[in-house]
Amino acid sequence: MQSAASDLALLEAVTREAGMLARALQMKPLEVHSKGELGPVTNIDYAVDALLAERLLSARPDYGWLSEETPDDVDRRIGKPRTFMLDPIDGTAALVSKTPQWTISVGLVEGDQAFAGAIYNPMTDEMFVGAVGHGASLNGKPIQTTERGKLEGARMIGQARRFGNRRWENQWPKMEFIERQSIAYRMALVASGHGDATILFGWKHDWDIAAGAAIIQAAGGVVSDPWGFALELNQPVPRAPGVVAAGADLHALLIERTAVLPDPRDQDQKP
Repeated sequence: MQSAASDLALLEAVTREAGMLARALQMKPLEVHSKGELGPVTNIDYAVDALLAERLLSARPDYGWLSEETPDDVDRRIGKPRTFMLDPIDGTAALVSKTPQWTISVGLVEGDQAFAGAIYNPMTDEMFVGAVGHGASLNGKPIQTTERGKLEGARMIGQARRFGNRRWENQWPKMEFIERQSIAYRMALVASGHGDATILFGWKHDWDIAAGAAIIQAAGGVVSDPWGFALELNQPVPRAPGVVAAGADLHALLIERTAVLPDPRDQDQKP
């Protein structure tokens, strides 16, 4: 199996190449289609997916593969030494509207745990990379999650409306909210300290969160489900029942609040 340094170099190089392709294609008329509840998809999503598959799997033919734009095949990912989990364009609606909040997100999972990742915003030229136990960086400079230890005044990457409704037993203190359309981008901003935390509500696909989970942990942060348990990726159904990500001290305070939320897995098990 390849070293972390070798895999990180591959992820960064290929993700940056994919960003160049996406930028070039965005200068031309877009072909936009609907995937129903999964939102829009464009010719850029498919082109980036094809480039990533060719480059990554030719370099690592023994690794597994899971992409939002490729039909899932459990045999292609479970039992492999490592598995690529990626979203060719995370935040396609932002791409369509020409809002610079979309990213290319490429993660590596080892077993059922996030191991390494690269998240690239081609429009702002922000490249976030990291591997668990090997540190994280933004455009080559080391990054780490914040050491904030209180909720009041925290910079939450998310939508303010999510924290003001009746689902909460206790009212949230006043926080600053920073909205970004791409899930991967939200997680990358937590890893780099531009935000203190993010909470992703409801089911989230592994391809959306694998890279971000790896980079946040590489940057010293903690990533879990809303009840404080480690994410278990690369399951037969590759999704997680929500995500809480922050520095260690703030993460514990967030879990005290999110642990009251109903677990969607319980609903799935009802007859």
